[in-house]
Amino acid sequence: MSQKIRVGLLATLSVGFVLTAAAAAPDPCNRACLKDLAKSYVAALVAHDPSKVPLAADVKFVENVTPMKPGEGLWKTASEAPTTFAIYVPDPVSGQIGFLGMMKADGKPIELALRLRVRHGEIVEVEHLIAASFRGSSLANLSSPRAGLLAVVPKDERSSHAQLLKIGATYYDALVKGDGSLSPFADDCERHENGMITTGNALMGAPASSPKLGCATQLNTKVMSYIKRIEPRRVWIADTETGLVFGLSQFRHPMKEDHVDIVGYPGVTRVPMKFKPFDLPAAHIFKISGGKIHEIEATGFMAPYDSKTGWEK
Repeated sequence: MSQKIRVGLLATLSVGFVLTAAAAAPDPCNRACLKDLAKSYVAALVAHDPSKVPLAADVKFVENVTPMKPGEGLWKTASEAPTTFAIYVPDPVSGQIGFLGMMKADGKPIELALRLRVRHGEIVEVEHLIAASFRGSSLANLSSPRAGLLAVVPKDERSSHAQLLKIGATYYDALVKGDGSLSPFADDCERHENGMITTGNALMGAPASSPKLGCATQLNTKVMSYIKRIEPRRVWIADTETGLVFGLSQFRHPMKEDHVDIVGYPGVTRVPMKFKPFDLPAAHIFKISGGKIHEIEATGFMAPYDSKTGWEK
């Protein structure tokens, strides 16, 4: 065989190999693909059948900071899929999707924060954060998402993927440092936690006529100063179309003082905080439009102080 023929044959084989490999490799999971995968995952939970979704053989699964195996935890107890309250944050850039929705386990309402990481068409990481305790009118606030959370952001008000992640991350600094200027809160910013509306009210113990506090002004009073550390902070998931950012974190509360001192609020100088030390593993969704945070939807549950996250290597 001549040198020219050998070179031509090798070139043909190389091209053929590349084309075959490209055909065999699955396409990256786009926004629609990620949303469909999250819906299929939750349906599989309710069916108690992990085989209904493409879980990798070495998938890592953590539920409420506890490492588990598919088939354990919510896989056993899920009894009804989300209906009207469901928020999806698909992120093809990171190959992940964040989700927050109301469903049922053992016939009782729960709020599920879900994170899925996809690689080569398989789910390689699964994270469940489940809240099952609700107060007062909280469940009514979890019947359907606020319209702003679901709205598509006009193109001239969108932030880039990197900008969204950066803005979402500022929230945690603003909390720990008690400084509302460290995060770009919009004037209409409203925060919900496990369905409770936790902004737009007067401070606890203040007369009803006292000033109502927004996302920034509330932090400036130092009422959140009992939160000493937030670690780790995992702000990895963002959707430029809806302006949503999905963050997971662990709030650390040593509770060495039984109160917090209040700054600059008429008629209130301290708020009692008689709690034992605890952690709050939490999920937050931030709605960002025009570079500002307009809505915050959060959920979390109480865990022992200084708990592991379940993701330690």
